[in-house]
Amino acid sequence: MMINQNLIDEIGEKISQTLQTSPLKDMENNLRALLANLLKNLDLVTREEFDVQQQVLLRTREQLTTLEARVAELEHALTPAAPASE
Repeated sequence: MMINQNLIDEIGEKISQTLQTSPLKDMENNLRALLANLLKNLDLVTREEFDVQQQVLLRTREQLTTLEARVAELEHALTPAAPASE
């Protein structure tokens, strides 16, 4: 026996309509609002903000490495050469 596709679609639509008007939908909406509020209170950053700060940190580290090398060069240039042994 073959099941009519229209019958399956109709049953699916009825189930969907029932769920949309059931207390489950209200519960889902309330849980979403509660979760959104909890996450907001955790003071989290978005992935985009995290990625931007990660790039800033990377550039800062690169600049620090460059400056450390430059300071070492300057210190070496200012250090008098050790006197030769007689």
